[in-house]
Amino acid sequence: MTTVRREAFGLMPPEEGGGEVEKFVLQSDSVRVEILSFGCIITTLETKDRDGQFADVVLGFDTLEGYTRKHPFFGAVVGRVANRIAHGRFSLDGKEYQLFINNGPNSLHGGAKGFDKVLWSPQVLPNGVRFFRLSPDGEEGYPGDLKVWVTYTLSGGELAINYQAQTSKTTPISLTNHAYFNLKGQGSRDVYDHEISIEADYYLPVDDTKIPTGEVAAVQGTGFDLRQPVELGKHLHKFHLDGFDHNFCLHQDQDRRFVARVFHPPSGRTMEVHTTQPGIQFYTGNNLDGSLKGKGGATYPKHSALCLETQNWPDAVNKPHFPNVLLHPGEEYNHTTWLVFNTA
Repeated sequence: MTTVRREAFGLMPPEEGGGEVEKFVLQSDSVRVEILSFGCIITTLETKDRDGQFADVVLGFDTLEGYTRKHPFFGAVVGRVANRIAHGRFSLDGKEYQLFINNGPNSLHGGAKGFDKVLWSPQVLPNGVRFFRLSPDGEEGYPGDLKVWVTYTLSGGELAINYQAQTSKTTPISLTNHAYFNLKGQGSRDVYDHEISIEADYYLPVDDTKIPTGEVAAVQGTGFDLRQPVELGKHLHKFHLDGFDHNFCLHQDQDRRFVARVFHPPSGRTMEVHTTQPGIQFYTGNNLDGSLKGKGGATYPKHSALCLETQNWPDAVNKPHFPNVLLHPGEEYNHTTWLVFNTA
């Protein structure tokens, strides 16, 4: 049985148009998750260890103010296009589009005011909550009126996130949730003792601005081979890696499939990722620097969390040999990711 509760979380600043932000609490016997109508943000995700003790395993803030200020997309839905678009530029039907540049020379996670920084309209469901918004034609430089629905449902230890969209003009779209996980509990110093595996034979090498070079490289014999579980700290050390911020190429298949697993041996907590998406961005919180005050006064230093963002491949709009990222009028964008929490 899942219970759903809604409560007030805060008011948007007047300069942001005001408006009430609500929090939705979904609870099963093994998972408790809190989600905001602002940015569809997962603020809390509590799950049991092998002794039945709950801990909050996602990074975030105690108050709305934390989320309305600049932060690294903690728990948010990002779009229209997750990840990076080279130089914030692309061409469609002979027309050039220029997006806001907010990550070195590139556009990241939707631009200056992406889906993570706006209020969504909520609808309570028996076992979850659905959020809706209309992204108007030209918002952040993207073409077309885009209707977007993001639905969170909780069933036992499984949190499903479904993304649907329809457009009035051809537009690139790639939606994901940017939760930062630490299965020991948020506020823990690092994720070096986490074991990770990703079901991918290929990954995308990137240039020094994190844009894929266009090569689809085999993981075999490299530090990117995560097909068997590795202990993260030892693995980074062994391959002299500063961390991961790379897309792993998943089997191209519209059906649900298992793509990644994180295991924290000391607590027994596990998280499996299943998805219909063609890629997963594995990010180890390389840019966290301890400067943000998080929940309960916690600080979040480098490598204190990891992200597994299911999405299309970065810069796909400029790389014809990458999976199709364009949504046309009359079509529906429909992808789901399932996070399954358990103990081992």
